[in-house]
Amino acid sequence: MSGDDKKAEPERRRMVKLPTGGDPAGRGMGTPVKTADNRTLSSQQWLRRQLNDPFVKAAKAHGYRARAAYKLTEIDDKFHLIRKGTRIIDLGCAPGGWLQVALERGAGAVAGVDLLPVGPLPPAHVIEGDFTDPSVGPRLLELLGGAPDLVLSDMAPNTLGHRQTDHLRIVMLIEAAAAFAVENLKPGGVFVAKAFQGGETAEVLRTLKAHFDDVKHVKPKASRVDSSEVFLVATGFNGHRGEGG
Repeated sequence: MSGDDKKAEPERRRMVKLPTGGDPAGRGMGTPVKTADNRTLSSQQWLRRQLNDPFVKAAKAHGYRARAAYKLTEIDDKFHLIRKGTRIIDLGCAPGGWLQVALERGAGAVAGVDLLPVGPLPPAHVIEGDFTDPSVGPRLLELLGGAPDLVLSDMAPNTLGHRQTDHLRIVMLIEAAAAFAVENLKPGGVFVAKAFQGGETAEVLRTLKAHFDDVKHVKPKASRVDSSEVFLVATGFNGHRGEGG
């Protein structure tokens, strides 16, 4: 689910976070890296960051598959999105941390999709495939057993190193996830999507504001300080108001 969880999750072909660098703690050395043999400087920095990341340690202790689980728990603590019986679709769900949180917090039905395989997390249903494939959306709805109350998206593309191209790929996935949510959510439903500062267009925000009562940008504490990652949280899906409403 997250590029912050590189150990728990192999590199994706497409739906991954933008890479970030630097030491998020910004102070002290913490746990030292015992060996730097055959490691690049960036690899050493990443390993040091992982060893000293409190969310990595907490995830291991709790049994979460990824530190990114704490991003969803913080968003849910703030907005109270997951209730007993909530139907949830999770886009870009590997390695399964958000699925775990959804089930742990009482979701009634959960279905997810990712390009990478996800170890079983019953009773959640997971499709290994490309969300942008037109056949995937209907399959998710079928597995869920009806319209979702909450659509989550932790999708992001691999970067190519070309700023404009990378930006367009980010926007494409946000637009695809938002379109799916607008087309399928129950009235009153919620859409949560990973974005990046400057990574979504005014058109995406305009679309969300036309169909939801409230749209906010949220940066959970579990998002690395030096990352441009933010989350769009759109609540109160009205479903009937037009784009110009």
